[in-house]
Amino acid sequence: MDIKALFQQISKFFTKLNKKQKIVILGATVLIVAFLVFLLIFPIGEKRKDGSYAVLFEGMNPSDNALILQYLQQNQIPYKVPKEDTILIPRDKVYEERIALATQGIPKSSKVGFEIFDVKDFGATDFDQKIKFIRATEGELSRTIESLNPIEKANVHIAIPKDSVFVSKEVPPTASVMLKIKPNMRLTTPQIMGIKNLVAASVTKLTPENVKLVDEDGEPLGEGDDFTTSKELAATQLKYKQNFENILENKIINILSPIVGGKDKVVARVNADFDFSQKKSTKETYDPNNVVRSEQNLEEKREGAQPKQIGGVPGAVSNIGPVQGLDDNNAKEKYEKSQNTTNYEVGKTVSEIKGEFGVLSRLSAAVVVDGKYKKVSKDGTENIEYVPLSTEEMQKIDSLVKQAIGYSAQRGDDVAVSNFEFDAKTENYVPLTGFEKFSADVEKYLGPFMPLLKYVLVAVVIFIFYKKIISPFAERMLEVQENEEDKIESLFEINDEDDGDLNKFSEIRKRVEDQLGLSSDFSEDEVKYDVLLEKIKSSIEEKPEEIAALFKTLIKDEISPENRS
Repeated sequence: MDIKALFQQISKFFTKLNKKQKIVILGATVLIVAFLVFLLIFPIGEKRKDGSYAVLFEGMNPSDNALILQYLQQNQIPYKVPKEDTILIPRDKVYEERIALATQGIPKSSKVGFEIFDVKDFGATDFDQKIKFIRATEGELSRTIESLNPIEKANVHIAIPKDSVFVSKEVPPTASVMLKIKPNMRLTTPQIMGIKNLVAASVTKLTPENVKLVDEDGEPLGEGDDFTTSKELAATQLKYKQNFENILENKIINILSPIVGGKDKVVARVNADFDFSQKKSTKETYDPNNVVRSEQNLEEKREGAQPKQIGGVPGAVSNIGPVQGLDDNNAKEKYEKSQNTTNYEVGKTVSEIKGEFGVLSRLSAAVVVDGKYKKVSKDGTENIEYVPLSTEEMQKIDSLVKQAIGYSAQRGDDVAVSNFEFDAKTENYVPLTGFEKFSADVEKYLGPFMPLLKYVLVAVVIFIFYKKIISPFAERMLEVQENEEDKIESLFEINDEDDGDLNKFSEIRKRVEDQLGLSSDFSEDEVKYDVLLEKIKSSIEEKPEEIAALFKTLIKDEISPENRS
């Protein structure tokens, strides 16, 4: 886009405007700019019913509101209470009074975080610092829990026992959390465990088991009692069953709607029976291929005389031992022993099998489809007649339904498909009038093009608006009230008064010529020319600017490309 050419066109267009048109355009531009600046400086959203008052505190407890009102009354500060939990004061004092109230610890129910340590207290003891740290931790945890989506308000209390030098007597810390849940919302088990882990991770030696949660009614949350567990499990099972049935119903409707003529002509209901008892089993498998784990070999050898043995009848000889001189040198002995021990390892696999969450035990489906309708004329009256589907068509529909839901005869599934007339159309049929038929035909043929017709209608409205409003307004703004050339040419026209003066001048001149004896060869055209010339001179003296504009226009017309061609 050529910006220079654009500015030249705008400048050329602006120079063609007269003084009134320039004033109107400049005035409108100034008003638009001033309006936009006003919207930027003074947004509409910030305007309140009480323009000079602003909110000091909002959403506070009644006890804090009472302390705030008492402070305002003591300091003679005007205020308004439009609602129970809202206090308004003059706008120019809002921030000043908030700071003044904060220095006095108001509001008292607000949660204090680690900003409590911003104020230095040189006389504080170690016990005071510990209490401040516990308060800061509780405040920060409360703020964090309140930032969660389902939580409207939270209060955290932490109990930290005294340290003990004996490990056996050491008591772990505990914590309690009171939660106010937003309306129409509930906390799930993972969310409850998340809050417990969050609190436990913020305190040393605190475990999630020692964190207790209660709601605004005092009921415990996430304690895992039998009733709560059973209720949550039942809700999960019911949701699982309903989702499964809805999926099968949609399958049946989607597959039959093109056949019977639309989704409004078929109704399907599926009932699924599940076995939610999860069974666990342990399986041990032994590997038939044995593996040698260890092997041991033992060998013993001995050669020589046989060791003497002590024995015999109890007495002195047997007690003393072998007697010398009784050795037999021919008695030799050779002893050998070999032992081999091999240990084998038997491979074993132990598998723990957990059953599915829900096992489908039986399916039953009930499907109702509408028939066909045809128009008949009896005694000159147009009626509609119901035509049920044929047996062959019903068998095909039954087969489609079984395939869609995964029918199994071994499982004992049951499918029933029926054909009925919907909404008693034959009894309540009223013939269409001529206008209704025309409207139905228009909707039938032009219905697919309605989205496009909307844009065409908008374009037609914009075009009419342009031709009837914008274009006439632009022409009225740009048109010249009076043609300058006509104005300039009108200076040289001789009106009736000038014609009378010319006649008088001619008579006087002729009389003077007769008195002076001059020849009467002067023509009337010459006299008119002289009078016209004098008139031009006087006009130039009276209106020099208009005459100059006239000559400029004439010169431009003479040298313009149109005249050259």
